[in-house]
Amino acid sequence: MRLGVSTACLYPDLLEHSLDLLIEQGFKLFEVFVNTFSELQPEYLDDLHARVQKAGAEICSLHPFTSAFEVTLFFSEYERRTQDGLKFYRQYFETANRLGASILVLHGQRNYRAGRITEEKYLENYHRLFRLGQEYGVTVAQENVVQFRSEQSAFIRRMRKELGKECAFVLDLKQAIRAGENPMQMLEEMGERLVHVHLNDHTSEKDCLLPGSGSFDFSALAKRLEEMKYSGNGVIEVYRDNFGKPEELVQAYRFLSGIFSQK
Repeated sequence: MRLGVSTACLYPDLLEHSLDLLIEQGFKLFEVFVNTFSELQPEYLDDLHARVQKAGAEICSLHPFTSAFEVTLFFSEYERRTQDGLKFYRQYFETANRLGASILVLHGQRNYRAGRITEEKYLENYHRLFRLGQEYGVTVAQENVVQFRSEQSAFIRRMRKELGKECAFVLDLKQAIRAGENPMQMLEEMGERLVHVHLNDHTSEKDCLLPGSGSFDFSALAKRLEEMKYSGNGVIEVYRDNFGKPEELVQAYRFLSGIFSQK
């Protein structure tokens, strides 16, 4: 598994500044978190891509800033808004193409217990977005996220069973912990449809730390991913208040490299 880092780790620094700093630290693989509308403009994206290419680096995945609004855009009862949402997300797919990214991370339906759409309708609308992404060569991957419909491993299991090869998943370790789920069980439910991993650590007191700073068994994760013949990437994704100096991200990367290079 190739290892990288998410620009979200340095939020709220400007995206281009975060990317430059991470490149300076020696990172070569990135998930880019787009933070606002102007960062979807072609000129901006071309400049961003040029920075990455100059460094001999690569962007593997894209995280939209509208994740919190996906419930409104795609998972409500208002069909016209869903149609408009699909049109809007074409911008993200075009952005992914400009940056060379092949995965778009989806959060989905927040506060799903109070929502009025059925699971069947959720899967139908996800499938529409997935198919649209495929037109651009981009895989729309459902992330497990606390307080979203995807927080439950049982839902992930049903989604995979229902959609088969027409779905994909992002495993986020901290999000599983926050939802009271076992990250390894979440991994099992995603199975062969897992395409991307967000790497972080935790203790009984703190649910999000840099890899190597907590108690999670990364060796077990590496072994299971190898058994599953996982061919995707893993990126470090934590929040800015989870570490001090940017050099600590490099230490976490080295910790992970020592584990995954042995498997």
